[in-house]
Amino acid sequence: MEPFSAELLPFVIAGFIIAFILAFGVGANDVANSFGTSVGSRVLTLRNACILATIFEVLGAILIGYKVSDTVRKGILDVSLYNNTEKELMLGSLAALGGSAMWNLVATFFKLPISGTHTIVGATVGFSLCARGFQGVNWGTFGKIVASWFVSPVLSGIMSGVIYLGINHFILKKEKPLEPGLRALPFIYGFTLLVNVFSIVHDGPSMLKFDVIPWWGAIVISLGVGILTILVVQLVVVPRQRKAINAQLDIAATKQENEVKFTFDSADNSRSPSPPNQDISVIEKGISPTTYTFNSTTEVNGYIPAENKSNLLGSGLDTTSPSSNSLGVTNNSSQVPLVSTNQVKVISMEELADKKDVDADRIEVKSLFSFLQILTATFGSFAHGGNDVSNAIGPLIALWAIYTEGSVAQSSPTPIYILLFGGLGISVGLWVWGRRVIQTIGEDLTKVTASSGFTIEIGSAFTVLFASKIGLPISTTHCKVGSVVFVGWAKSSRQGVDWKLFRNIVIAWVVTVPLTAGISALLMLIFRIAFL
Repeated sequence: MEPFSAELLPFVIAGFIIAFILAFGVGANDVANSFGTSVGSRVLTLRNACILATIFEVLGAILIGYKVSDTVRKGILDVSLYNNTEKELMLGSLAALGGSAMWNLVATFFKLPISGTHTIVGATVGFSLCARGFQGVNWGTFGKIVASWFVSPVLSGIMSGVIYLGINHFILKKEKPLEPGLRALPFIYGFTLLVNVFSIVHDGPSMLKFDVIPWWGAIVISLGVGILTILVVQLVVVPRQRKAINAQLDIAATKQENEVKFTFDSADNSRSPSPPNQDISVIEKGISPTTYTFNSTTEVNGYIPAENKSNLLGSGLDTTSPSSNSLGVTNNSSQVPLVSTNQVKVISMEELADKKDVDADRIEVKSLFSFLQILTATFGSFAHGGNDVSNAIGPLIALWAIYTEGSVAQSSPTPIYILLFGGLGISVGLWVWGRRVIQTIGEDLTKVTASSGFTIEIGSAFTVLFASKIGLPISTTHCKVGSVVFVGWAKSSRQGVDWKLFRNIVIAWVVTVPLTAGISALLMLIFRIAFL
């Protein structure tokens, strides 16, 4: 086949259109998984998450995405079986794009978080089974990819869980977590940037000449950036954070003092046979307290029985109201008395809010980890760009390479402009439809806070980056969900995770590969009848 053959041009145009739709679906579904925890913990607004995703997804695709796209377009299939039948391989790539795009859009419509990697691998296998049978698939590579789907959530979950338990022990459980947190802050920032820089520099993109840097050079550069980050954070960020957080704590303390407090005071043990007069005081700043006195009452088990109801009349309480009538029940063992003379602890409105949401971070903890979670979310987005943008446009790159080379060998490197095209499609999908899946990952599966969100992000992003560097297209979705579940479990035991929702997510994972393979095989069958 001649390069730039006019006969193949319509297939290339169709490929660009369908690849954009697929990238849109991946953006709405998979990128939502990446930023779900950040939005769920209220550290990032949806708008800001979309802005960061647009920038870092594209950067990740350009800088580290080329390796994974090679695996997707050439590693799964034995492309030599399509020698002299270039048109058939192009139709297969179209079928793979079509099968993936359909299931991505359907899953996103139903708010099901699925794996973009699953869809494209399943669809690639599907068209190859239709075109060449079982010999058309490189089962060794496919087996490694399938194994990675199950290993990745466990590895990612363990990494995030260990990081969370460490932070919980050394910072969160402390009575005053601010100072331990500030001491750890430079090292957390340094480690995060060290890992990210190494992932870019080591065996990096040839367009930036990073591929000529030896492994020890990459380590030296990464350590240099990490140490510089530690110094900058220690000398600049830590003092500013300390000042800002202490100011926030002062404001919170002042606000607490101004709140209305209801106190029930007792000077003696409620079970004493002859208690002193009991006061119910309403204390409000700037208002004289109003005191109701219960005189000459005899209490039973710490409560005022109904027969002493007459003693309350002198206090001015309206005994005809439903609440006071409740005091007039007969004195028997099944009574549920409503007025207790037991001493009740004073609880402010802020403390009541904390009781309602025991998983919420304290002010200083949230302030310490908020920016860290934004940093790790962009880290995760960068990793996602490297891994999943490539998956979405792998078949498109194959189409383009066959069209420009006239050969199925696809020996030319992945073009930057096609990676950019994929990044654009993913960004549009996130902006238009991303919020549908964000709620599932960021809010419904477990309660995410700034501190737990940081550990989820750093653990899953590290796992994805590591996989990208060795050319293994693991699922970002699996890593993120694995981290969310492990951290949710570590944070608040089994009750901290919605296991029913997790079961539904796993079912969606299981059906993805056979479903996309079936759709792709059906499309391939139609294309072969129509065009071959």
